[in-house]
Amino acid sequence: MSNTSLQYDKVIAVCRQLYANKMKDYGPAWRILRLPSLTDQIFIKAQRIRSLQENEVRMVDEDETGEFIAIINYSVMALIQLDKGVATQPDLTAEEATRLYDEKVTLTKNLMLAKNHDYGEAWRDMRVSSLTDLILQKLLRVKQIEDNKGKTLVSEGIDANYQDMLNYAVFALIHLGFAQ
Repeated sequence: MSNTSLQYDKVIAVCRQLYANKMKDYGPAWRILRLPSLTDQIFIKAQRIRSLQENEVRMVDEDETGEFIAIINYSVMALIQLDKGVATQPDLTAEEATRLYDEKVTLTKNLMLAKNHDYGEAWRDMRVSSLTDLILQKLLRVKQIEDNKGKTLVSEGIDANYQDMLNYAVFALIHLGFAQ
């Protein structure tokens, strides 16, 4: 499992660097996005991945890697929005936004390590297409919870679903050889 932890960190390092660079380019403009907008952004990325996996012909010469990275970063943004709420204007410094990114990733990685222990690294025997489907399923769950105004009867909350999507995307990137 230590290999999983190291691979996870390699994937996150690349995602974090992209996040930090985009902070320099755009600032924290994403702070104005409501949760359903972030959910829809993740949905678009997951749908594109599924389309890339199913279609033999690609009109744009790209693979799934960038889309999985986007799912990771949008999931972190959503976790931050859950805690801080939506802003009417960008209200974070790049340093604070990066600190919050690190905080959410640490919590999510710790969840992954605990689940990975209990599941015996079962994800390693899964296909990338199955991880994509699980992300899409989590997105549909989040959309339903959002439509229910955050209320659930017996289900985990939105935050757990975003964390799972983030972790599934990391696993997919590891499968794709991204963390070598």
